[in-house]
Amino acid sequence: MPPSFKLCYVTDHLALGPAPVLGLIQKAIQAGVDLLQIREKDLGTRPLAELVKAAVERARGSGTRVLVNDRLDVGLAVGAAGVHLGTQSLPARAVRNHAPQGFLVGVSCHSVEDTLEAESAGADYVLLGPVFATPSKLRYGPPLGLEKLKEAAGRINVPVLALGGITVERVKPCLEAGAAGIAGISVFQTCDSLDERVRELRTQFDT
Repeated sequence: MPPSFKLCYVTDHLALGPAPVLGLIQKAIQAGVDLLQIREKDLGTRPLAELVKAAVERARGSGTRVLVNDRLDVGLAVGAAGVHLGTQSLPARAVRNHAPQGFLVGVSCHSVEDTLEAESAGADYVLLGPVFATPSKLRYGPPLGLEKLKEAAGRINVPVLALGGITVERVKPCLEAGAAGIAGISVFQTCDSLDERVRELRTQFDT
């Protein structure tokens, strides 16, 4: 995993209203996010494949890696850098057995035990959350908090990215707890300038 693996933008076109998600994807790539996780669960196979393919084409030659949620078939078909697995996805070990060398496998985790299992199954990184309270993660129960983040980061050897309720001000505490980086939807989608937001976030890693 490259040391610059810090910022993961998770897409959600439904939260954008009429704004096209591909436009924001383009801006995110230009702003220099490290990981672009296309998480559009309502899209059928063809529109999802078209979106991921367009993102892959725009990211070519940049430092941004494009991953697709759940759909290993789509990721392989359009040349994505990897796949991100949720709780209802294929097991990480099964994906790792069918993926080519260098294909990234990320896993969403909601407990320290989940992170241990993901690492043993061959995950390249994990998203752990919700660390802080956030409406989109209420179904996963109360927030884990920084102590659980610290415990997970201290027990596994793959990068842990903090997810859930992430704001610019909360990046530093997550890093101090051992997170390698942060992931989120609203932190990237609810700002006036994505360039400025990415600069704000990266500043937290340097201070």
